[in-house]
Amino acid sequence: MSEFIVRRDPHTEWILRNRLHPEHQTLCVPVIEERGPNGLLRRYPHRVGFIGPNGLKRIDRLNQATGNSVQRLRAVGPSETVLPLHKVEAPDFYMVVVPDLTGGRLTSHDKDILGQAHQLVKQYPGQGAVMVVAFGETKEEHFDLAGADRLIVVCGERFEHYDPEAKAHVLAQIEQTYVPRHWLFPDSIQGGFEIGARLCALVGERPATQAWSVDAEFSVCRASGGRHDIKRSTPRVLLLAPECALPVDETRHEAMLMDFAVELTHASAVRDLGAVAVDPQAVPLTEAEFILSAGNGIHDWETFHAAAAALGATEGASRVAVDDGFMPRHRQVGATGSWVTARVYVAVGISGAIQHLQGIGACDKVIAINTDAGCDMVKRADLSVIADSNAFLRALMALIQKYQAEELKDAA
Repeated sequence: MSEFIVRRDPHTEWILRNRLHPEHQTLCVPVIEERGPNGLLRRYPHRVGFIGPNGLKRIDRLNQATGNSVQRLRAVGPSETVLPLHKVEAPDFYMVVVPDLTGGRLTSHDKDILGQAHQLVKQYPGQGAVMVVAFGETKEEHFDLAGADRLIVVCGERFEHYDPEAKAHVLAQIEQTYVPRHWLFPDSIQGGFEIGARLCALVGERPATQAWSVDAEFSVCRASGGRHDIKRSTPRVLLLAPECALPVDETRHEAMLMDFAVELTHASAVRDLGAVAVDPQAVPLTEAEFILSAGNGIHDWETFHAAAAALGATEGASRVAVDDGFMPRHRQVGATGSWVTARVYVAVGISGAIQHLQGIGACDKVIAINTDAGCDMVKRADLSVIADSNAFLRALMALIQKYQAEELKDAA
């Protein structure tokens, strides 16, 4: 005989079936997370929380119980999801994407453009493939998850430096070989705009710049500093604004490496003299790629500033540190400050208020240093160090000084 006896409550079951009953919403437990038919985990952020007795919505961050102490229901799925593979055996046409690959990796802007390319592929008859052209050494390992069906990597010393003329001439050769349906570039200062404009001059096309809504027939472009929109027919060359489309997240692609012989005899009129040293504190937070941010856990501010200078990081701060007068207002990170898109964000002594987590939502890698292993910043971080923030900074400075001394010794 079973140890437990399941007893049914017909009255409760009747309330659950009757959506007009005043207690129906009280007994219903909405699913917060569930697995879709393709294996992806879907979240419903509007279903998180419960309405308290004062009418305010409360959120249980531990996801253990609602306000009525009813256990939440979750769909159980595999720990690791293998996305379905999208293959294009014999493409009828190509969409060519030339990403910025800042630091050798795809940026969020690049991934948006790959998503836009796949949207355009679906609007044309036939089997289309998205081709990615990467210049120089690349560190990106997930072209397949970003949506690349084909991949051309153009290597060479000229392409390791700033040489938009040489890159444009290589793209002109790809134009003659594959005749893509559309060229897609990020409209950015990292090189996408200039390379795209030079390609248009070589192939005789008129591009659409700052395009943010694109389909096969029409494109909507920002103008007058973003104050006006211009609608025009979609050209072959598109210089796209950030967030022009959703990135690919439901499929993985072949990212098949293609051989392409580059014949480059053109002498560039542009000479790269190398990178110019820039004070990291002069870089706006919204453009910084490496941010060292301080919170309420920092008490040794002199060491914090020294660590930021030694690491070459732009300084940021939580709202508490700004309100206490330790950091200026323009250094505040979060929904009430600056929304940042750094590649590396180091949060030192920041517990992780919801406004701060919103501000760093687009950061690639987040590192948290905190004594509280259960704080929200540690849960958000890709790498966490459970230690005193001030002791961590002192140990970090000691390692930096030791490394610099060894470098000087080897140089001598």
